Amino acid sequence: MLPLWDSPEHDEPVADHRSRILARATDRVAWIRARSRGITATDAARLSGPASVRTVAAEKLHGSSFGGNAYTDHGRAREPEIARWVEQRFGIAPSDALFHSAHDTEHLATPDGVRMTPAGIVELAEIKTTSSPWRSIPRHYLRQVWWQQYVLGAERTLLVWEQHDDFVPVRQEPEFRWIERDENEIHVLVQLAAQVLDLVRRERR
Repeated sequence: MLPLWDSPEHDEPVADHRSRILARATDRVAWIRARSRGITATDAARLSGPASVRTVAAEKLHGSSFGGNAYTDHGRAREPEIARWVEQRFGIAPSDALFHSAHDTEHLATPDGVRMTPAGIVELAEIKTTSSPWRSIPRHYLRQVWWQQYVLGAERTLLVWEQHDDFVPVRQEPEFRWIERDENEIHVLVQLAAQVLDLVRRERR
């Protein structure tokens, strides 16, 4: 279980994740504005080294040309259906909240599902659709999950994916796997995120 403080040097309790909501996706303008001011899990998914740090920083400064495609449209359409299955099967409620970390208000995440167990442990859900079978979880999705765990203070995440063939699901139920928190991976992502934010601040001076 996570400690109830930021680090050994701090003895102040960490704020409950429910008190750290910045915006909700239903208010898209506020949600996009809040996301633009920090490092999201989508950003963290791409942070694999120096080149990616520069790319993410450039998009923070100048925006991205990617506006979506048929695959992202399909994912958005299927997510509510898969989220209902997740809630019925695992009791993890859908969420559209954008949270900031207890450690840094520029560290952000919008997991697809959140629950707190009776023991006070936070668990998340993340939903994906894919046109290809997965032999293993793609690395960028693992980075996204670890970042969300860091921001929410979560112990593990139910990663759920639905494979489709020409946008028709190939199975009656999606596949899933529990992803455990990895402090080493989180540490690397926090360091890379700091480099992105440092580049952005320098360019904006």
